[in-house]
Amino acid sequence: MKRILLSEAGGTLTRNVVMSLRQAPEKIHITGVSSNPYELELSDCDENHLVPSARDKDFIPVLADIVERTGSQFVHSQHDGVIKVLAQHRERIPAPVFLPTTETVEACIDKYASYALWEKAGIPVPRTLEVRTPADLKAAFEELGPTIWLRLKEGGGGAGSLPTDDHEFARIWIDHFQGWGRFTAAELLSPQSVTWTSIWKDGELVVAQGRKRLNWLFANRALSGVTGVTGVGLTVSDPAVDELSRRAILAIDEAPNGIFSVDMTYGKDGTLCPTEINIGRFFTTIHFFTAAGVNFPYIFLKLAFGEAPPDIVRKINPLPPGKLWIRGMDTAPVLSDEKAIEKYHVDLKRLIESLR
Repeated sequence: MKRILLSEAGGTLTRNVVMSLRQAPEKIHITGVSSNPYELELSDCDENHLVPSARDKDFIPVLADIVERTGSQFVHSQHDGVIKVLAQHRERIPAPVFLPTTETVEACIDKYASYALWEKAGIPVPRTLEVRTPADLKAAFEELGPTIWLRLKEGGGGAGSLPTDDHEFARIWIDHFQGWGRFTAAELLSPQSVTWTSIWKDGELVVAQGRKRLNWLFANRALSGVTGVTGVGLTVSDPAVDELSRRAILAIDEAPNGIFSVDMTYGKDGTLCPTEINIGRFFTTIHFFTAAGVNFPYIFLKLAFGEAPPDIVRKINPLPPGKLWIRGMDTAPVLSDEKAIEKYHVDLKRLIESLR
């Protein structure tokens, strides 16, 4: 029986991985750790342990001790900050991690570093500037305005994101985050986005799947409209998405290893632009793919243990397009498809016509 350790136990990102692994054709003992004791109470791992924050000097020693005491044979995280620390200190952990090089991890977590590499490679990207000083912010409005897109260079879930045409409000926003030197300003793109989740082994693509986000949950609670919490996801199969995602990944790492999830946004002219790579982890709703028929976390785990992955019908976009994953608060997600949604519209149209 495989014994693994997952961090952020009880959090949504990790729960989706655990749910997928519980559907694997073999039993897996999962040790969960988290620096949040309340989330540990939500964990569905086999055992759970509190650890310091990844920023704490005691994090690695405590994690290493738990790995040894629980006999964990593999360590995985679903959080950028933890992944960065694991990559930097992997030699101090008495179990392997399935991550690319530390340089790749850091280049992906730092969104401006990714942007610079993509621009150098000739990949279409929104014009982006670092905002180190108020003078940089003024220049951003002059070069990119009238409306610019602000966001923190590091962090998930749309961290610090704000579309604004108000220079004073933008300054106050950056001050609020103590963010001078930590923010970028970019051209404002359209609200339409797509994600390409992929798993690589020593430079070879093993499996990849496209997914569109149709909306965000609680979007009206965020100034940017971006919450990081997908409301409805849709499987897609688009050769343009596949090709651009490959180019974006290979521009950062010529021999990718592990999980690379490319987020892309469409420009107002329809141009597809990569905006970030979620490195070393799956997106929040990865159980969507498992429920639809392809268990990405289990494929990843098999590769991490040096084993052949389960048979996959197609390497790229093995899931049929049009599958929907519909989520809400305090309710289990539902797997559906576009035909079911279209039927509601057809029925409503018929009803309205009959009433007329």
